[in-house]
Amino acid sequence: MKKKELIVIKKKIESEIEKTSNSILEYKKLNRPISPDNAIGRVSRMDAINNKSVLDAALKKAEIKLQGLKMVEQKLETKDFGACIRCKKEIPLERLLLVPESHKCVNCA
Repeated sequence: MKKKELIVIKKKIESEIEKTSNSILEYKKLNRPISPDNAIGRVSRMDAINNKSVLDAALKKAEIKLQGLKMVEQKLETKDFGACIRCKKEIPLERLLLVPESHKCVNCA
């Protein structure tokens, strides 16, 4: 992979890490337990429980993405970066910019 491409990917990864970290903080702020003594009504409580489930899933997905981004950031300087772990072909720059935590090319994914 060319040095110019690595710089572009590194900036994208740093940007994604910052954006994902901010999302995680926001999800944690919004994801408070629902107090049973709070008189909000049965339907509203069910809606709040449903929203909490959605937030839990989004938080977990964001945490997994952040972990993947940090792993990719560490491997950025290695000679294997940008190569598919399955077929060893180079992953296209466009894919790495779209999904920086990719370890496989489109065909192998």
